[in-house]
Amino acid sequence: MAEMGKYCKAYVLPRLRQFAGWSENSANARKEERKVDGKDVLVPRPLTDEDHLYVQENLVVTDGIFIDENVIFDKITPEWEEFCKNELQFDPPDFPIKTIAPPAGHNAPVPVA
Repeated sequence: MAEMGKYCKAYVLPRLRQFAGWSENSANARKEERKVDGKDVLVPRPLTDEDHLYVQENLVVTDGIFIDENVIFDKITPEWEEFCKNELQFDPPDFPIKTIAPPAGHNAPVPVA
């Protein structure tokens, strides 16, 4: 099951491609249905300059809002961190962790988003 992070921000693909160390795993792009030899098959969609990708809170770039699916870029280096901060102005909010009372029979509080 796909995992939703706490924060991501969409950027048009050409902005991300400005990073000198950019490389994309386009085989991980979201799938779309196409006819191949008369059969409907799912194939990765081609990434174009009009597409938006998502920088996740962990600085991984995905083709969709889920933090662990359709990963296009995951080479997290100090240079990428600096590019995200300075060029993309990517600044995830600092989310406090809230807790609720533990369910009956449990001792520890339960964190909630």
